[in-house]
Amino acid sequence: MKRCLLSRVIVCFSISVSFLFAEDQIANSTESARKTLRKAVEFYSEHVATEGGYLWKYSSDLLLREGENVADAQTVWVQPPGTPTIGLTLLNAYRVTGDSYYLDAAHRAGNCLVRGQLRSGGWTYPIYFDEKRRQTQNYRVDSAQTSKNVKNVSTLDDDTTQSATIFLMELDEALGFSDEKIHEAALYALDKLIETQFPNGAFPQGFSGEQRDNTVYSVKAANYPPEGTEPTHEKNYYKFYTFNDNLARDINRVFFVASEIYGTKKENQLCLNEKYVTAAKRLGDFMILAQMPEPQPAWAQQYDFEMRPCWARKFEPASITGGESQGIMRALIELYLFTGNKKYLEPIPKATAYLERSRRSDGKLARFYELRTNKPLYFTKDYELTYSDADMPTHYAFVIDFKPVQVDSLLKQNESDRLKQLEILRNNYHHLSLPRSNAKNVATVINAIDQRGAWVTQEKLKSAKSDEKIPVINNTVFVKNVNILLGFLRTEKDSN
Repeated sequence: MKRCLLSRVIVCFSISVSFLFAEDQIANSTESARKTLRKAVEFYSEHVATEGGYLWKYSSDLLLREGENVADAQTVWVQPPGTPTIGLTLLNAYRVTGDSYYLDAAHRAGNCLVRGQLRSGGWTYPIYFDEKRRQTQNYRVDSAQTSKNVKNVSTLDDDTTQSATIFLMELDEALGFSDEKIHEAALYALDKLIETQFPNGAFPQGFSGEQRDNTVYSVKAANYPPEGTEPTHEKNYYKFYTFNDNLARDINRVFFVASEIYGTKKENQLCLNEKYVTAAKRLGDFMILAQMPEPQPAWAQQYDFEMRPCWARKFEPASITGGESQGIMRALIELYLFTGNKKYLEPIPKATAYLERSRRSDGKLARFYELRTNKPLYFTKDYELTYSDADMPTHYAFVIDFKPVQVDSLLKQNESDRLKQLEILRNNYHHLSLPRSNAKNVATVINAIDQRGAWVTQEKLKSAKSDEKIPVINNTVFVKNVNILLGFLRTEKDSN
């Protein structure tokens, strides 16, 4: 009996000691995560940044730099994963920790974007701080440029203007709308974006902010070019209606965020700003209009003003796209979740069935399908259009995965289910989603950081002019590792 009692005491003592050790271990991990986060952000914001902004990649010694292209020390990049991506990550660090140091770093990134905003209202890929190069761009904060050679085209390609606008809005809210320059730049971008929207709800790939006579643009459904005629093929294709690279989804996420941040509160309930809700719905209506008729009820990458598929770059033919069509269907689902209107789901079953029967023998989809015949289209390395995939360039995905979009359950779901899914979506378009981190992967991140506060990987750099891998500091690695730390810290914060 005494032995049994003694055993129980020993077991209880052991459990208590183990529990104390576990608590102590978690406390140490939390403190290490906080220190590593601070160390990493200090290095990035104080040594890597240029005027508060960022490129994509740097050699470990910071002498070689690049965004999508090779860059110098007086250039930053807007296109993700550039300045807005890092800015949103810094903003999340502030949201999780409450430490104003991270908000200050995010604020500097926001001021950098203000200095790179074009008079047309948005951004192009790089921002220059070299005075001579700045004169080639019509930046709002500088003296107005009148030369025809000065660039003033804002781009909606690759989430460039969209990501910058979302970051400025999120920063504006985090600052309590107290910084007039940040607030005004965000609203100016939104106003110009709405001005750019065509009467049918579409957007071009780029816009210059010039006044447009909207009476010349008719609202009509998508159709094929007349038999025997060549599709439109113009140099300035960016002015046409486009879906390339998830443009519609990214624009609508701007409107989702704007409708919430610049909405009003009544009796503790958020009333959305209807100006931005309306713009999002109009874009959704265009997605419905742009669905091609049978026998190819999907979408093209871009359409001319007669709503016929047209050419863009030399490797983007007038065709039906297996790629962007899937992105459009997911954008329609997001719009349904945001508005509750099931009309945005109606085009999806027919399009999914079409893509299913268009699959290649390997189960994948071609990026492009010939109009009417539905034959897969490819390019040779010399950019000759062909039906063969034997000699394709590698810089562009001419063959893509097929990920079926199912909406049966969405069509049947009730309002409560929709709101639950909307909350998950909100975390995505507000860039609030963080990974569920544990002590093990946090330890991996902590152990990988160097004495300066940099995570260095072995990669190729265009600026190195060599095929060999060199030590590189990469924004994508920084964001991934910071998010692992933040996911862990937020979990610990929520559990206390």
